[in-house]
Amino acid sequence: MKKIDKYRQSFFKQNKLNYVLTYIAVLSSGAAEVLLAVLIKELLDLAGSGSMAGMKRCLLMSLWLVTLTCIVLLFKRTVLYNYVSRAVTSYRNAAFQDITAKSIGSLGKSNSSDYISALTNDVTSIEAKYLLAEFNIVSSLLTAVLSLALMLYYSWIMTLTVLGLCIIPVTVSVIFGSRVAEQEKEISDCNAGFMSMVKDLLSGFSVVKSFQAQEEAGTLYREKNENLEQVKCRRRKTVEMIQIISCIAGASVQIGVFLLGAYLAIRGQVTAGVVVAFVQMMNYILGPINQLPVLLADRKAAVKLMEKLAELSVDDCEKKTERMNGVGEGIRFERVSFSYEEGKEVLKDVDLEFEAGKSYAVVGASGSGKSTLLNLIQGHYDGYEGRVTMGGREIKDVDADSIFDVVSVIQQSVFIFDDTIRRNICLFREFPADAVESAAERAGLKALLGEKGWDYGCGEGGAHLSGGEKQRISIARSLLKKSQVLLADEATSALDTETADSVTNALLDVEGLTRLVVTHKLDEKMLSRFDGIVVMRGGRVAEQGTFDKLMEQKGYFYSLYQVNRE
Repeated sequence: MKKIDKYRQSFFKQNKLNYVLTYIAVLSSGAAEVLLAVLIKELLDLAGSGSMAGMKRCLLMSLWLVTLTCIVLLFKRTVLYNYVSRAVTSYRNAAFQDITAKSIGSLGKSNSSDYISALTNDVTSIEAKYLLAEFNIVSSLLTAVLSLALMLYYSWIMTLTVLGLCIIPVTVSVIFGSRVAEQEKEISDCNAGFMSMVKDLLSGFSVVKSFQAQEEAGTLYREKNENLEQVKCRRRKTVEMIQIISCIAGASVQIGVFLLGAYLAIRGQVTAGVVVAFVQMMNYILGPINQLPVLLADRKAAVKLMEKLAELSVDDCEKKTERMNGVGEGIRFERVSFSYEEGKEVLKDVDLEFEAGKSYAVVGASGSGKSTLLNLIQGHYDGYEGRVTMGGREIKDVDADSIFDVVSVIQQSVFIFDDTIRRNICLFREFPADAVESAAERAGLKALLGEKGWDYGCGEGGAHLSGGEKQRISIARSLLKKSQVLLADEATSALDTETADSVTNALLDVEGLTRLVVTHKLDEKMLSRFDGIVVMRGGRVAEQGTFDKLMEQKGYFYSLYQVNRE
C-alpha cells in the first residue's frame, strides 16, 4: 500500500461509525433543503386555490419539516466534528510514527522545518480542504441532483437551459483546479522555509547581536516573509478568479431562469408556485456552481500535501532483519574507509579495537574523523569499506534501531524538555523508583536532587539547569536504559573546565560500560584515567595507547598535548 493510501486509511481508524453517521446526516440535511422548495411550491399553489384543508396540511408539513431539519442539523454537528477530530488525531499520529521510525541518517536528509510544517500548517489545510470539503462536496452534489430531478419534473425546458449555462463553471474547475493544487504545495514549501529561517534567527539571536547583524537579519526575514506572502497572494487571486467566473455564470443562469420562467408562466405552461420553487431550487444549483470549483481545487491541493508528507516519511535506508544483541567482547574496526562525498575520504584504513567494559578517549584535530567513528558505530551510514563489528556482528547488516538497544549517546547539546527532573531522566517512559534513584546517584545528580528535589522544573530546553547538570541527566538516562555502550561526542566542550572534569569523572566512574569519549580537551589528570587513547589524524589512526605510553613516544599526540598546554 502506498503511504498516501495509508494516511487516507488513518482517517477511519476507530472512526468508521462516525464517518457513516456523518454521511447519513449530510444526506438527510441535503434532502431536507430540497423539501423546503417543494413546500414553498405547495404553499404558493395553495394560495391560488384558497383551500383551508390544504392550508392545514401544509402547516403540519411545515412543522414536521422544521423539526426534522433541527434534529438532523444537531445530529450532523455532533457526528461531523467527532469524525474530523478523530481523523486529524489519527493522521497526525500515523505521520509522526512514520517520521520517527526513520533512521537517523534518513531523517537528517530533510530540514526539520519540513516536518514541523507538515505536522502543523499542512494538517490544518487537510482538515479544512480534504475532510470537511468532502462532506461539503457531497452535500452540494446531492442537493443539486435532487433539485435537477424536481426541476425536470416541473419543466424540462427550464432545466435544459440551466444545464447549458452550467458548462462555464465546470470548465473553470478543470482549468484552474490543478493550478490551485500546485500553488498549495508551493505555499507549504515556502512555509517550511520561512519557519526554518525564523528558528535559525531566534536560536542564533546572541550571535546576530554580537555581530551587530540585526539589519541584515531583518533583511533576510523581510525577503522570506515577502516571498511567502507573494505565493499566498497568487493562490488567493487564482481562487478569487474561480469565484468571479463562477459568480458571473451563476448570475447568468439565475437571470436566464427568471426570464424563461416568466415567459412560460405568462403562457400558462407552469404555475406561479413552480416558478418560485424553480428559483429556490436554482439556489441549490448555483451554490454548487460557485463552490464546487473551489472545493474540488482545494481537495486536490490537500492531496498534494498528503503526497508531500508521504515523501518526507519514506525511509530510504534499507531495512534489516538481523538485530544487535549486545556488545559481546567489544567493538572492532577492520580496514575501514568512509566518505560523506565521493572522492573525499573522512576515514582511511582504520583498524581499531575497543574492549568491552573499558573507557577510551578519541582525540585529534578538527575534521580528523573522530565523530565519524561514533556515527558508524551508531549505524548512521552503511556505505563504508571494511568491517565495523559489535559483539561480532557487522553493524551495516543489523537493524539500526536495535543498535540503540545496546548504545546510548551523549551529545554536546542535551535534549531537555520543560518538565521535572524525574521525567527528564525517564524520558517519557516508566521505570521502578529505585532504578531511577540508582541511575541518578551514579550519574552524580545527588547534590542537585538534594537541593532541588525530583519534581524541580527544568524549564524550556533545560533553562533552569546548568550545562553540567544537563549532561548528568543524559548520563542518568543511559544508565537507566542499561546501555552496554556509551558514546560521548564533545559532551563537555561547551562547559567550563571544572564542570567538564566533573562530568567526565562521572562517566569514568560508571563501571561495566564500554565508553568512547570524543574530546578536544587534553588534560593529563583526566586522560590518565582512560584505559586507552585513540589519536586521529587526517582520517587515520595516528597513534593509540595509554596517556603515559603516548607521552613517552613523543609523537603526534605529544605535539597536540604541548600545543594545548600553551
